[in-house]
Amino acid sequence: MNAASVGAALREVGDLPSPRGLPLLGNLHQLPPATHHLTLERWAAELGTPYVFRFATTPVTVWSDVELSHAVMRERPYRYRRYAPIENILKEFGCNGLFSIEGAAWEPQRRLVMQALSIPHIKAFYPTLAAITERLRMRWERAARNGRVVDMTDDLKRFTVDVTSALAFGEDPNTLENERVLIQEQLAMLLPMLMTRVNAPFAYWHYVKFPRDRKFDEAMNDVHRHIRELMSRARARMREEAAIEACETPPRNLLEAMLALRDAPGSGITDDEVAANVLTMLVAGEETTATSIAWALLFLGTDDALQTRVAADARRVLGASAVCPNYAAMRELDLCEAVCTEASRLHPVAPYLSFEPLEEVRLQNVRLPAGTKMFMLNRPAMMDPDNYADPQRYDPDRWLHEHRQAQAAPPEGTAQRGAHEPRAYLQFGAGPRVCPGRHLAAVEMRLVVSMLTANFTAQLATNPADIHEICTFTAVPSEMPMRLALR
Repeated sequence: MNAASVGAALREVGDLPSPRGLPLLGNLHQLPPATHHLTLERWAAELGTPYVFRFATTPVTVWSDVELSHAVMRERPYRYRRYAPIENILKEFGCNGLFSIEGAAWEPQRRLVMQALSIPHIKAFYPTLAAITERLRMRWERAARNGRVVDMTDDLKRFTVDVTSALAFGEDPNTLENERVLIQEQLAMLLPMLMTRVNAPFAYWHYVKFPRDRKFDEAMNDVHRHIRELMSRARARMREEAAIEACETPPRNLLEAMLALRDAPGSGITDDEVAANVLTMLVAGEETTATSIAWALLFLGTDDALQTRVAADARRVLGASAVCPNYAAMRELDLCEAVCTEASRLHPVAPYLSFEPLEEVRLQNVRLPAGTKMFMLNRPAMMDPDNYADPQRYDPDRWLHEHRQAQAAPPEGTAQRGAHEPRAYLQFGAGPRVCPGRHLAAVEMRLVVSMLTANFTAQLATNPADIHEICTFTAVPSEMPMRLALR
């Protein structure tokens, strides 16, 4: 791909505008880990894009053109790869699964994961999803009756860990009913440590380990021991069922499918690779969906009219049920998904995507040698009035089908209602490596938001201005305490 304009002067990375830095440190001192994404966005507003900053002596180019983002993602994994330090560090964690693995190795793994997360599989899994949602409802009912403020982010992570484990591995850890579940606490350490090490100027942990590093290593040892036990139990079940049926039985979940492929003659897949994908699924399934729902609660918990409207729509679909009763009814809960999508437009869970070319490319008249670091900012395009009308306003309706139809063909004599460009929303990525869990995420959003609003009134238990974005690889709310009352 050569995105350089004909006749335009070719620029080098060093020619791009750059924030003022320091010798040797570059711009590291200006990028506090928890809020560095906000600094990158501020520099984009001040300098325009592309610009370049420096991790110590390493230049990193920053872009915000959504069409360029799509073009780069279309050419993964053969012309571009994810930012290499991510794969290197996740490999050290034993977590180099589908999210980070590069080259031809990702294709067979993706086929397995896509099968596990396919619509027919999730549809068949729906009764379990509904049962776990009912478990969350009961937890929230106890909190409401006791007048206890709920840490919504923590509860939502418990929910998504239970869902992901039951769907992908056939075992439900039931973190919602067990107050202290070690696996959830240990998983919560992984992404913050990934962010710390990706942003470190050198691999200090190879030479000296601080208490935090040692605690993390112990946690990962426990997590991998848990995963190996999962694998061992799954293999035992598969052998028992094959003996009873006197033939091979089809895999019932992702773990069984991966083990069947691993154990096939000449597979070339190792137990370590299976374990890495188990861990990848646990972390990805926990963090991103829980955070998207949590950001939606910021708006629902501060807008009584919106909450009442969502509650009425949810109750219309749920009828007398406390939880959406079946998959077909769940598909009617568009508004419940829209409140989450719109929240993550304003507070993107993935504030930027990071890549590097595998060969020299020329983009927007800039020559990028192979290996040049590229950060593609997501929020600027989602806050551009050319992409979304009145972009500063929280408006879930912009994602509803009937609203989009009205935009495309407004009643005669009325003005066009404004821009709506879904391609500018890149929270699930794009191209061949688009997130395979996006449908499961949508189902979880619909189930949780409908259950919450149909059964409870929810009020934010802190000043909304005190809730900030914290980047721990994903951009999570600093807190999301809520008071619930039974409807």
